[in-house]
Amino acid sequence: MSDNELLSVWEVFMQQKNGGPQQHVGNVHAADAELALQNARDVYARRGGNGSIWVVPSKEIYASGSDDEAPFFDPSDDKIYRHPNFYRVPKAIKNL
Repeated sequence: MSDNELLSVWEVFMQQKNGGPQQHVGNVHAADAELALQNARDVYARRGGNGSIWVVPSKEIYASGSDDEAPFFDPSDDKIYRHPNFYRVPKAIKNL
């Protein structure tokens, strides 16, 4: 068994500044969460200025597929009040 077979893939999300959104920046290989966090820091946060880092095992992410697109997203089209067209956002609000 090689070393790569013992490592899991972890998705990395970073927050560029406090209060900002977490954004997916890539992935790392690690044996556990602590090592994944350290690897993510070493690979993606070299230049500093980061609010926080999240790591999530790739196998734990459950996502819709391209085959699900129409039936999965169509119900939202009949609820136009959920679209942001009806709301005014004050200019002073950031990161919405």
